[in-house]
Amino acid sequence: MIERLREQGIRNEAVLRAMAAVPRHIFVEEALASRAYEDTALPLGMGQTISQPYIVARMIELLINGRPGLGKTLEVGAGCGYQAAVLAQLTSEVYAIERLAPLIEKAKGNMRTLQQFNVRLKHGDGQLGLPEAAPFDSIIVAAAGMQVPPALLAQLAEGGRLVLPVGANEQYLSLIERTPQGFTETRLDAVRFVPLLSGTQ
Repeated sequence: MIERLREQGIRNEAVLRAMAAVPRHIFVEEALASRAYEDTALPLGMGQTISQPYIVARMIELLINGRPGLGKTLEVGAGCGYQAAVLAQLTSEVYAIERLAPLIEKAKGNMRTLQQFNVRLKHGDGQLGLPEAAPFDSIIVAAAGMQVPPALLAQLAEGGRLVLPVGANEQYLSLIERTPQGFTETRLDAVRFVPLLSGTQ
């Protein structure tokens, strides 16, 4: 998997080490374990997916490149916890929020299996972020909204970065940086994510 990520253009060695450190097969359904290291999104149930390894690596590389680290990190759309576990290899503080209660329980179980204790998992509406833990140096969103949730912009620290997919039928990755002058946005790769929904279940 790591060699394939290199071939696909992932250059950040810290990101590649983090991807190598997390056993992806733990996070997928047993029936799909043989496909865990393919470069494809896999179903988690409840209409959700575990993102393909390249997209996880690409988004985290965008967050970290040119910076000493991720700092305090918020993940919106924790799913089964895979991306949070990768993030946890790169920073001591990861907060991950998921709107579907069965998935947050699955994520907690996966973190216990890995003994990954620096991830704080919360059942909640990701569009609202996590104001009690803000500001965040890095925010990563694993579902696509029609626009950037204002709460996430408000919770981004100065000098911080937010990476998320934006759009409905046609989606793209957006990198947003908060500078002393305000926010700058860079539009990047075309992507395909599940929709970012409000509320909890």
